Amino acid sequence: MAQTDFLSVLTLAQWLAGMFENQAQSHEQPAWFVNLRLWHRPLPFRIHGNLALFAEQANALYIDRPYRQRVIVLQETGQLQQFQAQYLAFKQPDRFRGAGANVDRLTTLTLDDLELLPGCVLTVTQQNGSFQAQPEPDARCYFQYDGQRRQVVLGFEVGEGWFRSFDRGVDPDTGQSLWGAIIGAYVFNKCQDFAAELPQS
Repeated sequence: MAQTDFLSVLTLAQWLAGMFENQAQSHEQPAWFVNLRLWHRPLPFRIHGNLALFAEQANALYIDRPYRQRVIVLQETGQLQQFQAQYLAFKQPDRFRGAGANVDRLTTLTLDDLELLPGCVLTVTQQNGSFQAQPEPDARCYFQYDGQRRQVVLGFEVGEGWFRSFDRGVDPDTGQSLWGAIIGAYVFNKCQDFAAELPQS
């Protein structure tokens, strides 16, 4: 891959776009890692000129009950080898539940269905053949789930054919980890590629 191609936000979007599973990891460490399926489905339109992906996940035992619906907007920062991943929430997530596997459910999506999550933004840098995304040191990412305010510490690394999630839920009062990547990253392999669904303009 050419260096100029690798450094593009398009490459980042192409590597993120797909359906991923961590079956091997969950088999080796079932006490710590649930067998998950993760979808990153390209939106059929750009958000303020930026590529964006619909994300959700599901327990492999309950594949018809996906959760954590969100949108990730990939943005240029003006700095070489650096981008941003801004997370948006759904005002009515149930309307789009299952769109990871059924992309047609995204055809009715508009910007009015989404809301900004101000502290939920990651700085993405290119290092050693992958993209690494980390929050700012003092960032606080909150979202609503089941009528309650939750806090999550976001982070990921992605390469060609794989994805590692460092997302973990924390107690907003104590900072104690509650779920997710408590002892280390969830390690996913890409099983389906959705890069061809990225909008061309």
